[in-house]
Amino acid sequence: MMTIAKYINDLLYRYDCVIVPDFGGFVTNRIGAKIDNSTHTFYPPTKQITFNSLLKHNDGLLANYIASSENISFEKASTAISLSVIKWKNEIHTKSVLIDNLGSLSLNEAKQIVFEPNTKVNYLTDSFGLASFESSSISRYKQQVKPLLPVVNKEDKKGVPAFIKYAATAAILLTLSFAGYNGYQKNKYKETLAKQEKALEKKIQTATFIISNPLPTINLSVAKETPKPYHIVAGAFQFVENAQKKVKQLQAKGFDAKIIGVNKWGLTQVTFNSYADRNEAINNLYRIQDTISEDAWLLVKKLD
Repeated sequence: MMTIAKYINDLLYRYDCVIVPDFGGFVTNRIGAKIDNSTHTFYPPTKQITFNSLLKHNDGLLANYIASSENISFEKASTAISLSVIKWKNEIHTKSVLIDNLGSLSLNEAKQIVFEPNTKVNYLTDSFGLASFESSSISRYKQQVKPLLPVVNKEDKKGVPAFIKYAATAAILLTLSFAGYNGYQKNKYKETLAKQEKALEKKIQTATFIISNPLPTINLSVAKETPKPYHIVAGAFQFVENAQKKVKQLQAKGFDAKIIGVNKWGLTQVTFNSYADRNEAINNLYRIQDTISEDAWLLVKKLD
């Protein structure tokens, strides 16, 4: 029996969601770099793997990848997936199902599937070659600042010579005189600056009246378009004419349908809508699958 775990692992490095038809979907969530303060361990950014048992509709991603990798037909690849799913469903009632590198699946008391991910595998390609590491703690200390002048104890105050007292008094008077002189200089500077500002204002007013035919003001507003990498695919067509016909039908129903290009099998892809938020895209995918098309699936792709 073909082991499909290897192909699921390969796709999770490239896609945020891999659906196993009639079983569930493995979904990735990106987590930023973090540090464990108790162990002084640094961890690189990673992709956290979760399992969603509601994602059962066949989007063709896994079967197409297996077919191209093994050089077999799409039907044989789909059969291999179905056999693996049957085996997992039989085993999970008696023991945990171990999926290579991904983790383990088991049933709780409510007969719901519980997924325990393997945290040792990082599916984020941006973190390739990065591993966790520990750092020794950093000791912090405060530098002792020595006083510039000797500290005089209360017992020594009686013995302060008279000439030191006179010198201190003279220094205080000199400081006050210098501060007064500075204040006088600042006021003179403010008066001079105010006169210059008034003269400059008169010149500006005069120059304003000289311009008889001013140029009109042009306001430019540039809207920055938010990228929408999450697309709900309505179908893929061999002939462009059929894809264009599908777009018109969906637009007539109120969807922002469009053609997003040709996939690697030469088929022209048509979408219901595109979204910037992944959760919003998944919620709308469920709604479309329940009301319009069970074959709709989610494609994650940044359009040029």
